[in-house]
Amino acid sequence: MNLKPVNNLWQKLKRDRLAIFGIITLIIIILAILIGPLIYQTPIDKIDFTQSSNPPNLTHIFGTNSLGQDILARVLFGGRISLTVGISAMLVAIFLGTTIGAIAGFYGGIIDNSLMRVTDLFLALPQLPLLLLIVYLFREPIKTIAGPELGIFILVVIVIGGLNWMSVARLVRGSVLRLREMEFVDAATTLGATPNRIIRVHILPNVLSIIIVAATLGVGNSIITESTLSFLGLGFPPDVPTWGQMLFQAKDYLTTAPHMAFFPGLAIFLTVLSINYIGDGLRDAFDPKTRR
Repeated sequence: MNLKPVNNLWQKLKRDRLAIFGIITLIIIILAILIGPLIYQTPIDKIDFTQSSNPPNLTHIFGTNSLGQDILARVLFGGRISLTVGISAMLVAIFLGTTIGAIAGFYGGIIDNSLMRVTDLFLALPQLPLLLLIVYLFREPIKTIAGPELGIFILVVIVIGGLNWMSVARLVRGSVLRLREMEFVDAATTLGATPNRIIRVHILPNVLSIIIVAATLGVGNSIITESTLSFLGLGFPPDVPTWGQMLFQAKDYLTTAPHMAFFPGLAIFLTVLSINYIGDGLRDAFDPKTRR
């Protein structure tokens, strides 16, 4: 396996201090949400009204919420859900965007025109109101079919991913339009390669850098969108402590117990910030014109 491209990418990426900060921060967050609950075994659903809305202390490092539940335990557990939603929604958006962009760019003509008009239509839609409407209309039927937690997870992932593929499609289409005119594509066509094989084997590997950068930035956007849904009361059930759900529950205690909103808000902020720094670093590292 040729590791030279990966090594060259790392050599460029490590010169970007913000990207390195993002990588370190994201690794710490991921390790915390994966390993933290195994070490910090305070139950996330234990109710103790005698400890209600306590500020951070030695017993409860991040304090407690209005029900006396430990905020640190809920932040660690909720991080798993928020990151899983962000990654899953990103995969949906990348799949749709890459497929539509590659087909539009390779075939051109009426196919390209039709797919790009559909893309323009989705770009013109007001995303947040549409997102709220779809979740509001379909959350009860899908909860009946798949259960309250899995059903909402599937719905949120599909809706967020289905409304965030357009920028990926445009980027991939632009690259494919350029690549399809190159000699190696003509050579593959002459040798009898099918359009499907040309796209999969010869074109998509050459737009992988664009897809990786878009995927990185898409995770942060998906986390924010899920948090927005939960904050508005249309996300996961109240007993599922996602970061957005914790903010929703803390909104009535901002003056009396600000720590209830501070720690889940800080988790969202650091996660999205680190992912965006990594995405910016990858974009510069993949750009051959960038010199540091």
